Amino acid sequence: MGDCVTWKILREHLVEGEMRRGAEIGIRIDQTLTQDATGTMAYLQFEAMGIPRVQTELSVSYVDHNTLQTGFENADDHRYLQTMNSQFGIYYSKAGNGICHQVHLERFGRPGATLLGSDSHTPTGGGLGMIAIGAGGLDVAVAMGGGPFYLSCPGVINIRLTGALRPWVSAKDVILQVLQVLTTKGNVGFVVEYTGPGAQTLSVPERATITNMGAELGVTTSVFPSDQVTRSFLKAQQREEAWREIMPDPDAEYERVIELDLSKTVPMVACPHSPDNVKKVSEIKGLRVDQVAVGSCTNSSFKDLKTVANILKGKKVNPNVSLVVAPGSRQVFEMIARDGAAADLIASGARIMESTCGFCIGAGQAPPTDGISLRTNNRNFEGRSGTKSGQVYLVSPETAALSALSGTLADPLDMPAGQYPGASMPEKFLVDDSMVLPPKAGATGIFRGPNIGDPPYTEPMRDSLRGEIGLKVGDKITTDHIMPAGARLIYRSNIPKYSEFVFEGVDPGFAKRALESRKAGRFTAIAGGMSYGQGSSREHAAICPMYLGVRLVMAKSFERIHAANLINFGILPLVFVNPEDYDALSQGDPFAVDGLLEAVKGRERITVKIGARDVELAFTATTRQREILVEGGLLNYTRKRL
Repeated sequence: MGDCVTWKILREHLVEGEMRRGAEIGIRIDQTLTQDATGTMAYLQFEAMGIPRVQTELSVSYVDHNTLQTGFENADDHRYLQTMNSQFGIYYSKAGNGICHQVHLERFGRPGATLLGSDSHTPTGGGLGMIAIGAGGLDVAVAMGGGPFYLSCPGVINIRLTGALRPWVSAKDVILQVLQVLTTKGNVGFVVEYTGPGAQTLSVPERATITNMGAELGVTTSVFPSDQVTRSFLKAQQREEAWREIMPDPDAEYERVIELDLSKTVPMVACPHSPDNVKKVSEIKGLRVDQVAVGSCTNSSFKDLKTVANILKGKKVNPNVSLVVAPGSRQVFEMIARDGAAADLIASGARIMESTCGFCIGAGQAPPTDGISLRTNNRNFEGRSGTKSGQVYLVSPETAALSALSGTLADPLDMPAGQYPGASMPEKFLVDDSMVLPPKAGATGIFRGPNIGDPPYTEPMRDSLRGEIGLKVGDKITTDHIMPAGARLIYRSNIPKYSEFVFEGVDPGFAKRALESRKAGRFTAIAGGMSYGQGSSREHAAICPMYLGVRLVMAKSFERIHAANLINFGILPLVFVNPEDYDALSQGDPFAVDGLLEAVKGRERITVKIGARDVELAFTATTRQREILVEGGLLNYTRKRL
């Protein structure tokens, strides 16, 4: 039987294990990327390994999350990144050069390569035919040192595309439709592979929008074949030599096949507060709109912004709407400026933002109290916008632009098809890589401001744990719930300070209670519901709880990246065997577990005494992960072997 695109690339990079569904495999990583919110910690951990230079084909450090320099912290961290990167062989993309996923797609990604990034939306690269995976910064640091990346050999879901999108319907509507079908839950251990004649009608930026939001599905990654469309994009980027064709074999098998006719796709909207709370725009059109935000790594390409500019040209934004537009990269920004599209946006009343993640991570442009914000980004978790009561709806650029004009949620299909001012792909992109600084041979001296701390060393696992259930939470707890982003990210390099804000929006007293317990020699456990840890790959959602003394997280289910991050920092992730055990426990209950070392080394069930009850929990991990936990975390494990 033939191979799909996913297995072809994984097979080429296999260094450990067997290509058997569900088995742990280790793959060689060709490229890595980091961004500044996760990069400082990743590079501190890389330094701690004692490796003199990165071992990958290419590693790029991007500054795109916290670029506002309202204090010394961000500026200092950026200086640390630049000097450290130069010394260790890493390319440095300066603030203003653009969002990591957009820039990497344009300038560095190549079909058939593996890419590991310390950002959950790294699968954007799948639009180029890459196996691009998001992971915690420590996993990326190990890959930069030449170590394999370990994952469960995935099952592959094939979404077979037919037909072509109608005018006023876009790739964002496609992925929202997929989220409606597959939801954000139950997809761990799978890759989504898009094939079929409809795939050939989608440009690389459209494909990248779809693979980008595969992160919201909870899958390992998403991927398109590399075909003539891919070749045309790379040629326009003056990188045609990076192209190779990668297509699924005619007899490739998939675990599941979903047929999707693009010609029947309609404008969709993800309603608060989950990317899979999806409806047709036509069902709720007319909704009052206070704010519209266009950009992020999902929809900020030249094609996206040119289309928005064409829709707005000669018109004015509704006086009750605040419209912001953020180009995804310096390339996009300069091209819309030279093209005149930027002038059309400004004339309409749009505010032009920096080429950063910005509003997507709550770093500016928070909506008003109870405000309704339409956004083209990928997540609408409660409070992520920076306003706790904000209502964020995810839409396409077309829906966003029309709604900004009308002041209410507008259905693009109410417009005549012949009036669609969609933009075509340019034959040639403007190429200027001057804001990507290559490493310098013989560079010495790393700048370390007062906000740069030490890497988070952990202690080996103890055989017995005693403590309390410090917090009980429900389903779909995101890494933003655990570690707030936005303004708090300035402390990302200072673990003791950042730890003060663990679960700040859920229970403001949690961090203080947990730290007091740790100082008293007692540990903290957390109880959670389904899909615990969805969202960002930010490993601080494991590091900071670890610092506070959390050693045990019990949940009904975990999301892939967060579960791996917990193990990487010595926290045991256990799954309730009986859901009623979750229902029966309460915050403040004492817990105790003995014989933990032997249990972690070889058992699939671990019993924890909670109050007066013995609760059985499932523990699923590979032999390697069990060894990591016993050592106290991946950094200890790696240093010992180096």
